Amino acid sequence: MPIDSVRRKLVNGFACTAASAAVLPCCLGRAALAAAGSLEFKVSEVADGVFAFQGVDELMSPANQGAISNLGVVVGTDAVAVIDSGGSLVEAHAFIAAIGKMTAKPVRYLINTHMHPDHIFGNAVFRGIGATIVGHHNLPRALEARGAFYLQSFREQIGEALMKGIEIVPPTMLVDDRLQLDLGGRVLELQAWKAAHTDNDLTVFDGATGTLFAGDLVFIGSLPTLDGSLLGWLRQMDALAGIGAARVVPGHGPVPADWPQALTAERRYFEALARDIRKAIAVGMPLSEAVKTAGRSERGNWRLFDDHNERNATAAFAELEWE
Repeated sequence: MPIDSVRRKLVNGFACTAASAAVLPCCLGRAALAAAGSLEFKVSEVADGVFAFQGVDELMSPANQGAISNLGVVVGTDAVAVIDSGGSLVEAHAFIAAIGKMTAKPVRYLINTHMHPDHIFGNAVFRGIGATIVGHHNLPRALEARGAFYLQSFREQIGEALMKGIEIVPPTMLVDDRLQLDLGGRVLELQAWKAAHTDNDLTVFDGATGTLFAGDLVFIGSLPTLDGSLLGWLRQMDALAGIGAARVVPGHGPVPADWPQALTAERRYFEALARDIRKAIAVGMPLSEAVKTAGRSERGNWRLFDDHNERNATAAFAELEWE
């Protein structure tokens, strides 16, 4: 599908520099504007009319401006859909500026794949340009429950300057099961999933190019984080793998990746974690010991393993002891 002639294979190496910082609202403050100068925002074309930004494999921090998750753009003949808004207002503004370099078509939809801050902290910026925010039917409730905590805890993690102006903005268009969004000559298929990574996971499939935006149902390289249901994630993995995609943009990791091969390492980790936790429960091992050993065979295969595995094991123990 032809789109604006300015599109290139590597769309741009947009950096939010002094010249572009003028598009940022003054409410961000001088410290945030200074931080914006170091945010390099590169968007690449992964299929015809489909683009992705690859976040860094790190925890959110002032140095990376919260830009750790993968984000997406799909361009139709009439309008644009964006997949996730990023982890700060600085990142969201850089994202919008990059989109403006690809196309003059309006951003009609912002699709949130789930509730975590690295995917939704830029929502207010997209609301400000008139985008309809779309999400899982559980997402408003989840954001209401977690929003105040996110605003407080991430103020400590990424700093006051980057948190200034961030709001928890819920979706106004909800997906109960499946929903189609027509961008003009290109229809996106949105699917709501049962509890897995969270209880509000949403995927976006562009049938025109066979590109799947999986959100954090797919991690590659960085350890998956469990904030929903281990059993639910494993039970739905076959259905997820059954989506007829040619490629996937994971929530974290290289973009794009082959499909469904992208699920192989993630499935292996969760099966190992479940197996180890079940063994620990069977012999009466206390939680405090089980979480230090479960899943350790996978340690060499994942970045950020030490940051997330014990938390995953704790959640898995709480779930599996009642199965």
